[in-house]
Amino acid sequence: MTRVFHIISRLDVGGAESVAINIARHQGKDVEQHIVELQRGCSPFTTSLIRDLEQAHIPCHRSCLPVKWHMHYYADRLVSLLFPLRLLWLWLRYRPDIIHSHTEMPDMAVWWGLRVFPFIRVRVVRTIHNTRLWSGMGFIGRRVERFMQSRNANIAISEGVQRAYVAEYGGTPPPIIYNGVRVPALRLPVRSLHNPVHILFAGRFEQQKGIDTLCDIICQLQDDDRYFFHVHGSGRLQTVVDSRLRGLRNVETGAPIANLADKMGDFDYLIMPSLHEGLSILAIEASMNGLPLMINHCAGLSDTLPPDWPLAVNNNDLAGWLHLFNDVLPTADRASLITQARSFAERRFALTTMQTEYVKLYTT
Repeated sequence: MTRVFHIISRLDVGGAESVAINIARHQGKDVEQHIVELQRGCSPFTTSLIRDLEQAHIPCHRSCLPVKWHMHYYADRLVSLLFPLRLLWLWLRYRPDIIHSHTEMPDMAVWWGLRVFPFIRVRVVRTIHNTRLWSGMGFIGRRVERFMQSRNANIAISEGVQRAYVAEYGGTPPPIIYNGVRVPALRLPVRSLHNPVHILFAGRFEQQKGIDTLCDIICQLQDDDRYFFHVHGSGRLQTVVDSRLRGLRNVETGAPIANLADKMGDFDYLIMPSLHEGLSILAIEASMNGLPLMINHCAGLSDTLPPDWPLAVNNNDLAGWLHLFNDVLPTADRASLITQARSFAERRFALTTMQTEYVKLYTT
């Protein structure tokens, strides 16, 4: 049996963490999969994630080092540099055959751990989850990438991620395994729109997610009674969200929503003005659950939808966004959009397809 250890940043809401857990849900005679935290998750979601792992019989190895200060990733880097000691203990105790890392901090931790203890003989797999890597950490990033390429470890999650990686770091284009999510039962018939129409934003309050553009859109539409915005998340731009949206009558703000996929039926559209993505699990889940997306046309979002998707703008152009709200949404056939997006997502992003591809990779 092949034993795989997935190294994730922490047990918290996050696309890469969800991917790792979904891969690990495949437990069988051919492969045994574990989850390993780099940092100790301390969010309201951690307890529910641990319960899910227990119910799925996925072994989980918790970290004892929480990180609550993320400025410039100093504390995150320190935890990564301390990981070799933990890696040595895990290797001596469990003898994993494969270490599979997800996102930059786990990538750095695995690279450093295997440099400090080169006698640890394991195969390395690394999933590239984003089109942009190593922001502010280019010096270390180049070294990690040379290591990953020398180990033939890389897997891309989309064509956009593959192209961006080769353009930045060169080498042979990594193979692609699309992220997968569970295919839920579609709620039929499609319900009528709320009045006003409920627009959801759910994600990290970070520059990558287009928070400034989101605030611009909501402020421009603050007197339009047709729309009401629900903005849920957390992050470094929390003060921007609070200062710009506080007091507006067309918006409510709140913390991240637990089990969001189960609650998507409460909303009419999901807005995602991201500047870049790897391959958005949230976007795929929305399409699977019958929640149409409004997106900025960028790699990682466009890849999740049919090529002719009408609810998209280019370059986060504010005029384009207002055109969608003023001229497109009022006459859009929402039921048809739901059918198109779900059919596309089912064909490309089924959970079982992703699991099968990774298990084939692990065992060959």
